Amino acid sequence: MGAATGAILGAAIGTSSNCRGYRCRSSTSGSAIAIGALAGALIGGQIGRSMDAKDRQMYGGAQQQAFEYGRAGQPSYWRNPDSGNYGEVVPKAAYQRQNQYCREFTQTIVVGGQKEQGYGTACRQPDGSWKIVNNN
Repeated sequence: MGAATGAILGAAIGTSSNCRGYRCRSSTSGSAIAIGALAGALIGGQIGRSMDAKDRQMYGGAQQQAFEYGRAGQPSYWRNPDSGNYGEVVPKAAYQRQNQYCREFTQTIVVGGQKEQGYGTACRQPDGSWKIVNNN
C-alpha cells in the first residue's frame, strides 16, 4: 500500500457544520485533522512517516477545503514552507449515495522530493465530518 493510499485511508476530517446539501458552513476541527492525518501517516509507509505535524495539518486542511467547497476538477493545494513538502487534492463532482453526499478525489503528495499519488471516495457523515470510504 502506497503512502498516499495510507494517508487517504487514515484521514477523516471533522467539522462542525450548518449544512444544506453537501456545501456547508463549517469550521475544521484541528484535532480531527491531526488524528486523521496521523492515522494515515502510521499506515502510509515512508512518505506518511516523513510528514511532520504541520504537513499533516496542512494536508488535512486541503482535503477539507476540497471536499467541502472545492469545484470539480479544481485542486486544493498545500505547501509547508518549513519542510518544503507539498501536495494537492482534486475533488470530482459531488453525488448522493445512500442518503450521503460523496466525492471521489485524486491527490498528490510530495515529501522530500518523493511523489505519491492516490485516489479515493469521501462521504459526508451525519455529524458533518468527511470519512474516506474507498481508496486506492
